[in-house]
Amino acid sequence: MTWEERWHPLREEWVIVAAHRQDRPWSGGTVVHGEEALPDYVDDCYLCPGNTRVSGKVNPQYTQTFVFDNDHPSVSQNAPLDLPKPSGIYRNRPARGIARVVCYSPKHNLTLGELEPAEIENLLRVWQEQYLDLGSRPEIAHVLIFENKGEAVGVSNPHPHCQIYANNFVFKTIETEARVSRRHLAETGRVLFQDIIAAEKQDERRIIAENDSVIAFLPYFARYAYEVFVAPKQTHPSIATLSDAEVRDFADVLKKVLVKFDNLWQMPFPYVMPLHQAPTDGGDYGAFHFHIEFHPPLRKPNLLKYLAGPEIGGGNFLSDTSPQEKAAELRAQPAVHYKHRSAPEEEK
Repeated sequence: MTWEERWHPLREEWVIVAAHRQDRPWSGGTVVHGEEALPDYVDDCYLCPGNTRVSGKVNPQYTQTFVFDNDHPSVSQNAPLDLPKPSGIYRNRPARGIARVVCYSPKHNLTLGELEPAEIENLLRVWQEQYLDLGSRPEIAHVLIFENKGEAVGVSNPHPHCQIYANNFVFKTIETEARVSRRHLAETGRVLFQDIIAAEKQDERRIIAENDSVIAFLPYFARYAYEVFVAPKQTHPSIATLSDAEVRDFADVLKKVLVKFDNLWQMPFPYVMPLHQAPTDGGDYGAFHFHIEFHPPLRKPNLLKYLAGPEIGGGNFLSDTSPQEKAAELRAQPAVHYKHRSAPEEEK
């Protein structure tokens, strides 16, 4: 049995590791994940090519990615300015910003991990364009690109897509990362995320995939059982400044991680995937290191990682698993997606 606290340097918080709790008796709810074959095109899907969305707008017959302004945005450039004044010390202001949707592919039944490497490269370039376009606007302080995948995280439409929130404020996690990264550089002369990569490479057990310019690892301080970071080895404040070679390498490692996720339980693996990028409010973010984080909600095929007392009430995660053990499970997965393996390949 182990009781351990691990310091999360990007969030400045303790993560409690109690791996022996993984096999404790469980009587909570389950996540049903029966895999139903989906067609390439669904006539009532509002993301498929040529279909009419609830706004009345018709999707083009797109053949690669498709970007459009969200029909039901959480923020808007037209947010009402005349808001009721709240009582006492409370403050409010309009939620101004831009919300967009990015369809990965015209095919309804392909996940990000099932796209070809060239298709993932194309998506990465779309993300670069969107960050530059939205981030260049003076009213936008931060561009958050993220994907919610799977019913376990509340996604109702399986058509492969992500969302973009370009807001007039910086999200808290990014604000914290920027602050601690700036402080670490001032105190040590080193980039914080570079020190994290160096520690992971020194240990090696939690590295999931790697090539010349990109690395993926399950961090020492992981809060979720299968939390994985994917990052360029060189420091870039955002995805926008990755070179063509780095984009190719990033697509390669990203696909490998996603295939291992799906292969783990031979099912479409649910997750929340945010891109951690520097704010666009004009500040100094030379110490910020762009990366993608995966936060999978499942710790077993039918069991969610429930956020309860320590996480919601106390604000610190309690991990029921060992990062090294979970990394070993992912590392052991074949490189070929389970949907495309023959019997001999499956044994490799």
